[in-house]
Amino acid sequence: MAKPLLDGKVALVTAAGSGIGRSSARILAAHGARVVVTDRDVASAEETASSIVADGGLAQAHALDVTDEAAIASLLDAVVKAHAGLHILHNHAGIQVAGALEQIDSNDMRKSYEVNVVAQFAACRAALPHMRAQGGGVILNTASNAGVFLDKGMLAYITTKSAVITMTKQIALDYAQDGIRVNAICPGWVDTSFNGPYENQLGGRAALEKVVRDLVPMGRFGRPEEIAEAVLFLCSDRSAFITGHALVVDGGECLAGGSNSSV
Repeated sequence: MAKPLLDGKVALVTAAGSGIGRSSARILAAHGARVVVTDRDVASAEETASSIVADGGLAQAHALDVTDEAAIASLLDAVVKAHAGLHILHNHAGIQVAGALEQIDSNDMRKSYEVNVVAQFAACRAALPHMRAQGGGVILNTASNAGVFLDKGMLAYITTKSAVITMTKQIALDYAQDGIRVNAICPGWVDTSFNGPYENQLGGRAALEKVVRDLVPMGRFGRPEEIAEAVLFLCSDRSAFITGHALVVDGGECLAGGSNSSV
């Protein structure tokens, strides 16, 4: 019998207490990885870990505020010490601040950068020496299709998600010879609570559903489980010759040019 795709791998997923992060953690575990499930809300992380264990997988939960760089470094050090390695890092935590230039202020922009960009940078930097020492690893950063094309009324969000894509490509270029692959996943409209700020800006659920129908050629939201399939591909040897890539998973919205999109 063939070994599971991620047999013996140790993976850490941020913001894995719900939505895409939870589905990412579950699919990595389902294919053999030992998953460290983190979330700012430790109860949510524990729910994800418990569901993995109930399905026969290996997981443990930890509280993690991704804006605390010392906490990130400490947790990664502890994971490597406990499990003799860190093979996969999925930086999924992010925030959505809605508004055009006149509707947000500098604090909104700073907060967006702190969570969406600087936190991912800090985790990549903390993971680097461990992955280099073990001869390689995989880093996956969650960006958004809103980082690929313009998005009305979402200045802070698209700016930071564009930065994630560029940062991902640069890190991939700098460390490819160390055996470290770094890619970004760029979801489109996925039906999770993350859409709340934009839904409120539009005036409610009905308006959001109309936007999705009008903008997405496939005419629907994506499901977290569908994004997780792309996560598995990018975190496994199925994508062994891919690095520095931003994979858009958005039901074809990018084909239509997009103008109001979001994870």
